Amino acid sequence: MQVWSRGTRWAAWSVAGLLAGVVYLLPLAMIALASFAGQWNGMLPSHLTLRHYADAFAGDSAAELRVSLYTGLMASLAALAVGSAAALALRHMKPLPQRLLGTLFFLPSAVPSVSVGLGLLVAFSRPPLLLNGTVAIVVLAHFVLVSAYTFGNLSAGLARLSPSYEEAAANLGASYGYTLRRVTLPLLAPYLIASFSLSFAMSMGELGATIMVYPPGWVTLPVGIFGLTDRGEVFGGAALTMLLIALTLAMLLALARIPIRAKHR
Repeated sequence: MQVWSRGTRWAAWSVAGLLAGVVYLLPLAMIALASFAGQWNGMLPSHLTLRHYADAFAGDSAAELRVSLYTGLMASLAALAVGSAAALALRHMKPLPQRLLGTLFFLPSAVPSVSVGLGLLVAFSRPPLLLNGTVAIVVLAHFVLVSAYTFGNLSAGLARLSPSYEEAAANLGASYGYTLRRVTLPLLAPYLIASFSLSFAMSMGELGATIMVYPPGWVTLPVGIFGLTDRGEVFGGAALTMLLIALTLAMLLALARIPIRAKHR
């Protein structure tokens, strides 16, 4: 009997499609419907309206959208810079210290984000470094949470990078800085873009640590969505959720086009 016959493959794909539809597509469809709902007393919503989207682009919701975008960009750029530097620095170290120091970057991803937020709140709520109540502590929380994934992606990219290119540049008399700028980083460009994309997507959806440390006037969109749904304004929260998904997806698609354009040139 052929285990992977055509019928078996069709059955496997059908089960996978059903699970994906139930787990991913159905909840997303319900959120999309709720974002247009005026009322929802039956199986489907009624009195469909665009009012929730109009509200999302005005007042506090518009400010929360900008705050999420600024926070995601700042935290992702910082994580990209630090993660790149760390991956490059650990690349030439001996295996044991390399593994030990590399593990430190993954510690924040091994604990709940609420614990990270609480730790930062306790650590920076008194002099000499007082960050509690500032924008910096929110960006720092996001940076701590996403830097592990940036470091991991770039370390994987460096491991797959053939040293022959850098050795050839060095044999031709290129300095380390020149080789880094003109050889190593261009070869790592796909990993740099992928790392930034992942960091940005994770930052845009981060809630646990943010809700512990955010100051008044710097409310991210996930915190705003949580506040709306907690007050029973589910339809408004659904509209903000769809905008959050759309903004994150648009940024990821734009970043995904960068390597193609660079290759074209």
